[in-house]
Amino acid sequence: MKKLWKEFKDFAFKGNVIDMAVGVMIGSAFSKIVTSLVNDMFMPLLSLLTGSVSFTDLAIALGEGEEAAKFAYGNFIQTVVDFLLIAVCIFVFVKLITKLREKFEDKPEEKPKEPARLCPFCKSEIHKEATRCPHCTSELK
Repeated sequence: MKKLWKEFKDFAFKGNVIDMAVGVMIGSAFSKIVTSLVNDMFMPLLSLLTGSVSFTDLAIALGEGEEAAKFAYGNFIQTVVDFLLIAVCIFVFVKLITKLREKFEDKPEEKPKEPARLCPFCKSEIHKEATRCPHCTSELK
């Protein structure tokens, strides 16, 4: 039992598991923001374009009376529209974060490239330590 407990502690408190847990929590909070953006900002605009038609009310009754089962295809349409809007919001957000990261990230300084060494006879580029030109076989100083 002690071995099992030790294995569990090793697994549960590894850096990767903790990082994943933090990611899930941040993802959950971010999900609320995106859902609010879609439901409170974009869906009202979309309802203006569709003439205030609520997709969630669209259904086909599969029988007679109020107790009849309903084929609620409107809910499915609404869920697909929500998904597409959420996907667009996340895409734009990730693009924005990537641009900001590139802008503020320290870029390593590139060393200035040494000028190429040229053979004095054939003017071909040669290695800086070469004693003979590989192109014209001239001896170099």
